[in-house]
This record gives sequence, C-alpha cells and structure tokens, in this order.
Amino acid sequence: MPDALPSRRLLAVHAHPDDETITNGATMAKYVAEGAAVTLVMCTLGEEGEVLVPELAHLASDREDCLGQHRIGELAQAMKTLGVTDHRFLGGPGRFRDSGMAYAADGSATALATVRDDTFWRADLREASDLLVEVIRETRPQVLLTYDEQGGYGHPDHVQAHRVATYATALAAVATYRPELGGAWDVPKVYWGAMSESLLRDGLRQLRAAGDTTTFEGMDPDGPLPAFAVSDDALTAGIDGHDHVEAKLDAMRAHATQIAVDGPFFALSNNLGNVVWAREFYRIAKGVPGPVDPDTGLEPDLFAGLG
Repeated sequence: MPDALPSRRLLAVHAHPDDETITNGATMAKYVAEGAAVTLVMCTLGEEGEVLVPELAHLASDREDCLGQHRIGELAQAMKTLGVTDHRFLGGPGRFRDSGMAYAADGSATALATVRDDTFWRADLREASDLLVEVIRETRPQVLLTYDEQGGYGHPDHVQAHRVATYATALAAVATYRPELGGAWDVPKVYWGAMSESLLRDGLRQLRAAGDTTTFEGMDPDGPLPAFAVSDDALTAGIDGHDHVEAKLDAMRAHATQIAVDGPFFALSNNLGNVVWAREFYRIAKGVPGPVDPDTGLEPDLFAGLG
C-alpha cells in the first residue's frame, strides 16, 4: 500500500446528488474532521429530479434538460461544506443518466415502464462495476458505505448503486481480475445506510403533533412503515454527528433544487436538527463489527475493530 495513503479511508457510493448528504452527511464530515480520507462516488447527475426552485424550473428534464449540470455545482458546494475534497462521478459526469422512477401500488419506488438505454438502471453491471473497481483499488478504503439491496425505498438507481458497489467490492479483491485496474484490495467493512424505525416513528409523531399531515402522507407513527425503516435491533452502527449537524444542514441547503428548505418538514426538522439529522445509522454487510457503545449497543465508529 502506498505510504501516501492516510491511515483511515472511507468510500461512499450514492445514486444522485443530495442522497449523500441526507444519508451520510454527518458521517462524512466527522471523519474528514478527524483526518480520514473520504471519497464520494456519485453514479448519476440526478437529471430526472424534481426542481423545487420556481425560477430554475426551466432546467427540468422535460424542458431544457440541464438539471444534471446544475446539480454538479450543488454537489460541489455541499461537499465543500462537509469538507469532502474527493468527490467523483462514476465513469465521469454524465456517463450514466438518472433513470427516473415510478411509484408501485404499495407506495414504494420502482422503475419506469420505459427506461432510456443510457440510464444507470440499464447499465451493464460489469461495465459499471469495473469503473468502481478502479476507484476501490486506487483509494483502498477500509469502509465502504452504500444502500441496502432494495435501495432504501426502491428507487432503481439506488438499487443499481447497491448492486454495483457489492459486485465491485467482490471483484476488487480478486488479484487475477483485471490487474490493469490496479492492485487487488479487499474492503474490510461494508455498511448499508439505514433509517432507525424508532427515530422515524418519533419524527412522525412530532410532525403530526405540529399539524403536518402531508409530509410522509399515509404513514402512521404507530402503524406499518415502509421497508426503508429498519428495526432498531437490525442496526449495528450509529454515528453521533452532533458536532457536524450544522455542516450537514448547510450541505442540504446547497442542494436547493431538491430540498425545500422552507417546507414544513425541513423547517421542523431543522429546528430539531440535533435530534433528526445528527444521528446516522448503518447495518454491517461485510466484515466483523467492532466494540459497541454499552449505552446504545451500536458501534460508535465505523473503523472500530480495524488494525
């Protein structure tokens, strides 16, 4: 391993700009502040996102189709806020297009009936994975973060990011697999981001008590929840990002076309920022968990247990 590499290295693989901040923002800021090398790989430009800023509505995919280029700038500003200097697009900006999504009968996200050939959802798995293999072998992360097998809430690009990250992790470890992509590297620990069921229920109760009945419409704080809500007993790690929650909130604001900072959900959760946004949870998918915090039963450090 090159001597120039920092002793702790983390790689996050995400689908669209803003996913990284919502899911891992405090985690990335924490580890950057502690001197770890943090690399973000984004798989699409998010061309199909809904534009929430009226004066930028012309950027939408059904008009000028320039949203992706705009979101490159939003991502750069968000990463500057979090301190992440190494952020890349898989295969370069625009290599894979945002696939868009539809809603299934059960309310989960799913692929559109017709999907363009240049989208990430239609990408050849090995082709996309090889691009990530090269990044893994270059940066040699001890920790890789991505989505679970259903992409959290079912978005096809999230599911594909999970597949690419999983396959690339396996391929990168095989010394005889495409050595021209770099020396083999076996990522010791892989984590899937997760939403704590108990935290989501508490947040829903506070939203409903504040009179917000439209955010997460149809979700009952005491009833069944979507699959992205993970039972607390399945969580294995919890990052306390209280020292970095303001940076996370500012990074979310940088994604202005995607996050309505004046909307009721953001307004409420911003006021409760230390509760809602400072804690990020994970399930370990590869590797051995390190020591846990006796108060939470969770790993407080994703690098715990590594030499």
